[in-house]
Amino acid sequence: MPVEFLGIAATNDGSETTPRSGAAFDKGYTLRLARAHEEHGWDRVLFAYGSGAPDPAPAAAYVASRLEKLQILLAHRPNVSYPTFAAKTFATLDQISEGRLTVHFITGGNDHEQGREGDTLTKDERYARTREYIDVVKKIWTTHEPFDHEGDHYRFHDFVSDVFPVQQPRPGVSFGGSSPAAYAAGGAEADIYCLWGEPLAETAEQIGAVEAAAKAAGRTETPRIQVAFRPIIAPTEELAWEKAHRTVGAIRQRREEGLVRQPRRGSRGNPENTGSQRLLAIAEAGERYDRALWTPTAAATGGAGNSNALVGTPETVAQALLDYYDLGVDILSARGYDLLDDAIDFGRYVIPIVREEVAKRDAERVARGALAGVNG
Repeated sequence: MPVEFLGIAATNDGSETTPRSGAAFDKGYTLRLARAHEEHGWDRVLFAYGSGAPDPAPAAAYVASRLEKLQILLAHRPNVSYPTFAAKTFATLDQISEGRLTVHFITGGNDHEQGREGDTLTKDERYARTREYIDVVKKIWTTHEPFDHEGDHYRFHDFVSDVFPVQQPRPGVSFGGSSPAAYAAGGAEADIYCLWGEPLAETAEQIGAVEAAAKAAGRTETPRIQVAFRPIIAPTEELAWEKAHRTVGAIRQRREEGLVRQPRRGSRGNPENTGSQRLLAIAEAGERYDRALWTPTAAATGGAGNSNALVGTPETVAQALLDYYDLGVDILSARGYDLLDDAIDFGRYVIPIVREEVAKRDAERVARGALAGVNG
């Protein structure tokens, strides 16, 4: 099966290790970073969502109108707009990008972060709302006659859009999460299911849970699986590990100095979302797993988002990614700490190795199938 690579479409050069050098939305940097991904073998980039961050939809439109090949993964929280409005926004962006859009729907795992924009629903209520929201958006994308909707969270009458996606029948839907509610929602609705990087055994368990949820929802095809990592690469293993320890030191120093906004914790001092809880539990159990997975970066950030690292030479990191590919992961997400330079290095030195090895695996699979057919 083909493999794809997802990078980050940051709107400024700040990261967990360095402060940004300019405005929150730096047009020049945003385009430069996206162009670096397009020119170095990446397939798509994620325009992430944060309550106080620049709006990802116009930022994505800005990039899509200036680049020809790079695909767009647009993060969207259902609490910030009505689905009738959002569906038109997405269709317009798919038109601007000439069919390069996928939408990543975020239910939200932190009550405080959701509350910053007026969302007061409980987690279970948010998942129910997200499923209804995705259903409505899909219908708007594919329905050319006015229709009514009477749901638990949304009601409208006689609506039909006048703008439709380029992609037929519709753009892809991406979803993520590590709780049973997330598996149920994403298993039922998603074309792509997104996981944070965990050890191979735990990742295999999560893939199984997603597949079971899809089957329970009556689907015959399961979502494609995407897994995200923070690669730390260098020409030698020794230099890579020196870089890894410098990276963790910089993360800890910025947090200790109060230069990184700390996520609110639950009543017991733990992260509210299951994904972060899992990352911290894995980090507590050990620092190194499998071929190259390293957890201190996750521990240093408090399990904030995609934060487990893959450490080593390009060859080591590529082989580690292939281990996940062999589990059934066909979208590999990677983001370094020096966003621009790391995107270029990863594209130059890691992506070609993975693509070459995947091509070999696919050719061997075809050959085995042909041989079986002859012998049969």
